[in-house]
Amino acid sequence: MNMMVKNMFVLLCSIATLWMVSCRGNNNNTSNSLPSKTVQTEQRLDTIIAEQKPLPLTQRWQAGIEVTQEEIDATGIDNCFAVEQISDTIFARMRGKSWPENCPVKISELRYLRLLHVNAECKPQMGELIVNAKIADCVAQIFRQLYDSSYRIERMVLVDNYNADDELSMRDNNTSSFNYRCVPGSKTISRHSYGLAIDLNPRYNPYIRNDKNGKTLISPDNAMEYAFGRDTANIPYKITYHDLAYILFKNAGFTWGGSWGRMKDYQHFEMR
Repeated sequence: MNMMVKNMFVLLCSIATLWMVSCRGNNNNTSNSLPSKTVQTEQRLDTIIAEQKPLPLTQRWQAGIEVTQEEIDATGIDNCFAVEQISDTIFARMRGKSWPENCPVKISELRYLRLLHVNAECKPQMGELIVNAKIADCVAQIFRQLYDSSYRIERMVLVDNYNADDELSMRDNNTSSFNYRCVPGSKTISRHSYGLAIDLNPRYNPYIRNDKNGKTLISPDNAMEYAFGRDTANIPYKITYHDLAYILFKNAGFTWGGSWGRMKDYQHFEMR
């Protein structure tokens, strides 16, 4: 008898033993006892499933995923707006992307923010930001107020999801903060490099500037229709002087790029 036959024999013996144990002590015949035990087993499974509670959102946070109000209530709304040190898992996502090798900004100077936001469909969605530790609590409070006011933010994931390509992130209307890089078209280190700037709903609030030849440049490159005539145009997610985001960031000491003179960066709030 080869090994395969032996294994099959052992398996059949085990099944037979289990069957005998399940029927032992029951005076009814086998045909009657099996359905009874099956029903009991199904009832026990239904009870176990009903008693199981889903893990709180804090243990399965995944930015970009919608959540229900029941999940938020089970987690606690305050726990959905948290400031944390950069974990090894988060750093692994950043390394070689938003945080390049030999980056002069220490990880200890940054914080990971777990935030809820209201998405394009007006549903709650998990989001995330990495900002400077100096402004982390302030930013978390601002986004809590935006959420409580049902202020729509289409998407909020780390720029590392786009391989730290700011253009790709903006094209996708992704709200983000830390990314060690230069200001587009210059050698000046951006405030984003220190986690001291936030770009909010960037596709609909583009960055507009002129190059050295006087040519107008718009970032992201799919935002042309939202760049001009903004005072009268009906633009979704449009940031103005009357917008709640502007008011909250301004009151917290941030500067808005939409108020600059030579260039306009309507998506941009920074702390000096």
